[in-house]
Amino acid sequence: MLTPHATSEYGTLHHVAMRYAGNTIPDIDGPRVHPVLTRQKTTSSWRPYDPATVRTQQDTLIGLLRSRGTEVTLLDAAPGCPVQHYPRDIAFVVDHVLVTARLNSTHRLPEADALAPLLTGAPHVAHLDEGTIEGGDVSLHTGTVLVGLGEETSPTGVRALQRALDHHGVDREVHPVHFAVDGIVHLDDHFTIVAPGTALIHRSVFPPPELRWFEQHFDLIDVTDHEASAVQTNVLALSPGTVIVAAGSDRIAAQLTARGLEVLTVDYSEVTRIPGSLRCTTLPLTRA
Repeated sequence: MLTPHATSEYGTLHHVAMRYAGNTIPDIDGPRVHPVLTRQKTTSSWRPYDPATVRTQQDTLIGLLRSRGTEVTLLDAAPGCPVQHYPRDIAFVVDHVLVTARLNSTHRLPEADALAPLLTGAPHVAHLDEGTIEGGDVSLHTGTVLVGLGEETSPTGVRALQRALDHHGVDREVHPVHFAVDGIVHLDDHFTIVAPGTALIHRSVFPPPELRWFEQHFDLIDVTDHEASAVQTNVLALSPGTVIVAAGSDRIAAQLTARGLEVLTVDYSEVTRIPGSLRCTTLPLTRA
């Protein structure tokens, strides 16, 4: 029986769910491109990817995770879903509660079906009753749950999450994070907590009040516009002292190393051809 548990973004990762990329390629330039995607293309780079190469790169990450003692559960395929290899969005764990997301894009709804076997017997599962919220917008901080209000997550979803956590006895404030621009895919493409009190941030997408809040709570490592476009903010903490980054993130890696963190690197160049990376392709189920 799965007993989800996570109190931070950097606790030792014991169990994670992943899903291989399918063979369906997203329509990013056709005549029926959704208005949300049109806006997102103003803040992120979108290019066609080769599914087989993505799966090969995922295998490299899976091998690294398993070599470090992390159990990796592979979710069943979601045929016809072009971003099925981003399971971060379909659920997230807050303390002892597994929260099923409310996806904004209807074509992504089948992705969540593979969660059913994991939910069976799980002691605390929360299903939100309104709004939208996706796991890429959710980040755990001390006493709070940060939730980005980009294109995929709504204020109504934030309120629904607060009610659900209260109902399940989770003593955390859900803190909405606003952006200064439209077209944000997810919070974790622009802000990621990597270690106790340390976070990566792409400052130019946040308004001054949010920046002041971040500055009060974190040692911030700045990410440039170019690095953010290359999805280099989207890293994965493996433990309080270890972070996995995508190859090519040399400046960010040096900043992390300077703070005493162990930095591991994988080639995720094909995965990041659409705006997602290491964090997006992993759904943490248990962190110590």
